[in-house]
Amino acid sequence: MFGKFLKFFWRALLAAAVCLLLPRIVMGLYAIPRTYTAGEVPKTRIAIVFGAGLLRDGSAGPVLSDRMLTAVNLYQAGKIEKILISGDNRFIEYNEPEAGRQFALGHGVPDKDIVLDYAGRRTYDTCYRAKDIFGVDKAILITQDFHMPRALALCNWFGIDSTGVEAANRYFLKRARLWWNLRETFAASQAVWDMLVAKPLPVLGEPEPIQ
Repeated sequence: MFGKFLKFFWRALLAAAVCLLLPRIVMGLYAIPRTYTAGEVPKTRIAIVFGAGLLRDGSAGPVLSDRMLTAVNLYQAGKIEKILISGDNRFIEYNEPEAGRQFALGHGVPDKDIVLDYAGRRTYDTCYRAKDIFGVDKAILITQDFHMPRALALCNWFGIDSTGVEAANRYFLKRARLWWNLRETFAASQAVWDMLVAKPLPVLGEPEPIQ
């Protein structure tokens, strides 16, 4: 009896592992032909930068700074014309889009070419709102390699013809990357659930097409 239970347990554990890992694997394969270097990516009018953590003084943290520097480099190279910075701003003292804006301004990007999305609380929300609120049909997505597959899968799911440029301007500790990749495995499964089953509505509002 115990042997049968143990066999069932291991089979159930294996099935759960496959269900958990499969979305990450499929998204990774999907992202490969859609991810370019900064020099090779086709010119596209709009880039979307996904928000990330801030420092205690409210400025862009290492991950967001890495993404913003990639966006600035693309802008200065003439690859993009507008930068849509999306992130979390649920609290007055925590404003990821504004931190990204200040970084861009400090590196010479004109304010007229910076657009802020204050309700991009999750990757799902950012992609949904980029299409629904800001009218983005085509974009370059800027984020790190561990996050890129999910970002590309979601934005393309919502009808944004998306390519990706990985932010890789600085070194991150291996333990940090290990944690991000572990978390991303669960996030990829959640993204599939959101796309196919839950279909949650993010914070919406009046359309603000990017001019």
